[in-house]
Amino acid sequence: MIFVGVDWAEDHHDICVMDQDGAVLGKRRVPDSVAGIGELHELVAEHAEDDEAVAVGIEIDRGLVVTSLVAAGYQVFAINPMASSRYRDRHGTSGAKSDPGDAKVLADLVRTDRHNHRALAGDTDLVEGVKLVARVHQSAIWGRQRQLNALRSALREYYPAALVAFGTDLSHSDATAVLALAPTPELGRTLSRSKIASALRRGGRIRNVERRTEEIQTALRAEYLQAPPTIASAYGTITRSALRLIETYTAEIGSLEAALSEHFEKHPDAKIVHSVPGMGTVLGARVLGEFGDDRTRFANAKCRKNYAGTSPITKASGHSRVVLTRFARNRRLSDACDQWAFCSLTRSPGARRYYDELRARGKTHRQALRQLANRLVGILHACLEDNTLYDETVAWQAAEQSAA
Repeated sequence: MIFVGVDWAEDHHDICVMDQDGAVLGKRRVPDSVAGIGELHELVAEHAEDDEAVAVGIEIDRGLVVTSLVAAGYQVFAINPMASSRYRDRHGTSGAKSDPGDAKVLADLVRTDRHNHRALAGDTDLVEGVKLVARVHQSAIWGRQRQLNALRSALREYYPAALVAFGTDLSHSDATAVLALAPTPELGRTLSRSKIASALRRGGRIRNVERRTEEIQTALRAEYLQAPPTIASAYGTITRSALRLIETYTAEIGSLEAALSEHFEKHPDAKIVHSVPGMGTVLGARVLGEFGDDRTRFANAKCRKNYAGTSPITKASGHSRVVLTRFARNRRLSDACDQWAFCSLTRSPGARRYYDELRARGKTHRQALRQLANRLVGILHACLEDNTLYDETVAWQAAEQSAA
C-alpha cells in the first residue's frame, strides 16, 4: 500500500508519495488543470499496483480535485487543517513550513494515523446537490442578517425614531417600505398619513393599515436627539444602500428556498426526515445535506451525534472532571439541529416532556435544548438505519420507561 499527501492550492498542488516504511517514493508540483491531475495519477501509478491500495490525505473534502481522487478509486481522507498542523508539531519544533513539507506531513499522517480519521463518504450526487443549495440558502440568510444588524446600528446613531416605530424587526415589510421613503429623520417627520399608508400597502400590509399608520407617524414625529444635518444625510445614504441589499437578499432567499424544496423532495430519505417532528423542508434539507446519505459514514448513533456537535465532551485530569459543549463541530449542522430541537417542542409531546424534565433538573434553556437535539439526532439515526418513518410512541418509549 502507498500513501499520498496532497497540499491543495488554487493554482497548483504539491504531491508526496510514501511507502509503508515512510520512505518518500516521489514528489512533484502539478498545476490545477486536467494535465496536472493526470500527472498526479501517473505518479501514483508508478508505485501502486491497485487503486484501492492507495490512501490519500488532503485538507479539503470537496471540489474537482477531491472528486477526481475519489473517482480513481483511492481511499481519500479529508484531514482537518488543525489536525495536520498538530501532527507537524510532533516531528519538528522549528516552526518551518512549506507546501512540499505539508504534502509530506499529510502522506505520513494517513500512513500512521488514518485509523483515527474518517474516509470521505460515498454520498450520492443528489444529496450533494441538496447540501450545496442548502448552504447557499443559509449563507444568504446570514448575509441578510448582517445587513439588518448594520442597519439597526446605523439607525441607533442618527434615527432613534425609526427604531421606536418599527422595533427590532427591521426586515418586516412595514419598516423597509417606510424607510425607503424616509431614510432620514427630517424626511420621516414630513411624511403624511396617506404616504405612510400607501407605503404599507405596497409592502403587503392588508389589515390595520390606518392604526399602524397612526402609530408610525406618531413615532416619527416625536422629539429625539438629532445628529447634524450632514451626518444625518450621510447615514441616510447608508440606510438606502442597506435597504437595497436587504431587498436583494430577501428575493434571492425566496428563489433559493424554492430550489431547495425541489432538490430535497427528490431524495428518497426526504420522507423519513420530514416525518420527524420539528423538521420542515428547509431544516430537513440542511440536516440531510450535512449528514449525507452514505449509510456507512456513521458506525453508530454516537458517531452521528459527535458529527452534529450535539454530544458533550469531557475533560478529566486527576480529581477534575468537566463536561463541556463540543467546540469543534459543523456549524451549519449544529445551527440546524438547534432550531430543529426548538421547533419540536410544539410538535412532539415526547420532546416537550423530555425538555421539561431537563429544566426541572436545573438545566438552562440552552443546555436543555442542546440535550434534546442530541436525543433527536439519535432518533433520526435509528429511523434512517431502519428505513422507517418516525413514530412518537417508539421514539420516546425508553425515556418513559426510565421515568417510570
